Amino acid sequence: MTATLGTAERQRVRDRPVLLAALGAGCISCSGILVVLAAAGAATTAFYRCAFALPGLVALAILEQRRHGSRTSSARAASWFAGLFFAVDLVLWTHAIVEVGAGVATVLGNLQVVFVALAAWMLLKERPTAQFLLALPVVLGGVVLVSGLVGHRGVGRDPLAGILYGAATSLAYAAFLLILRRSTRTAHVAGPLADATAGAAVGSLLLGAMFGGLDLAPAWPALGWLLLLAVTSQTLGWLLITSSLPRLPSAVSSLLLLLQPVAALALAFLVLGERPSWLQLLGALLICAGVMTVARSAAASAPVGEPAGT
Repeated sequence: MTATLGTAERQRVRDRPVLLAALGAGCISCSGILVVLAAAGAATTAFYRCAFALPGLVALAILEQRRHGSRTSSARAASWFAGLFFAVDLVLWTHAIVEVGAGVATVLGNLQVVFVALAAWMLLKERPTAQFLLALPVVLGGVVLVSGLVGHRGVGRDPLAGILYGAATSLAYAAFLLILRRSTRTAHVAGPLADATAGAAVGSLLLGAMFGGLDLAPAWPALGWLLLLAVTSQTLGWLLITSSLPRLPSAVSSLLLLLQPVAALALAFLVLGERPSWLQLLGALLICAGVMTVARSAAASAPVGEPAGT
């Protein structure tokens, strides 16, 4: 009887994708705070975030393979390749946090929806929608405001560097999502994520070896924060979001995608004492509004059968 109730409870949770996606966004929104608390350097943070997450993801991938069968070698290779871009994303994002703070860096790092639409325009010859063309100047204006280049600088020591790091982060993140999306057109969730995380761990090692800043033996306080980062964001957060967004309407998924930067700003204020200026908050609002518009227009023009929120 207990086992039956347990199965029923789990099924009810799985049938609530909005709750799962919101919990996943909440987990990921803590990432910037944990990066600041760890203070372990960009390459070190990226490597241990992925390395600590791998054992759990590999175990889940094995169970998933027994249930849904093996994935093709080309799909696994694509996931690994996507992980290399994710390593670049993580390293650049850590630099952005240093320059403009955890909350603002998370807002800047969520421009990937715009870059995906631009890539589809330039590479795939997909004409942009009217909503995208209207949202683009709004987003760019929000970037200028949120960075602190205009008016009193509320958070951050180098706004221009923060913009560059944030934009590069979003560009690498967009490449990661586009490649990973091509390798996850099956029922597998943990498998692609495990392969991408392994690729990101290797990529972080390579970046640390090339540019320095890699510490393979960080002190315990930093190690503890990195372990928490791996569990909450890289493992739990990503699994919740990846498994829930394809089951949501496009409008709902677009809104849920914006929970991360909004929650990150609030957490940075509460935990780290980061107090953005009113202009920076206005910029964050403009970015969120523009990104939501682009995401909704992209989802509305997706082919029939394409998962919403990808």
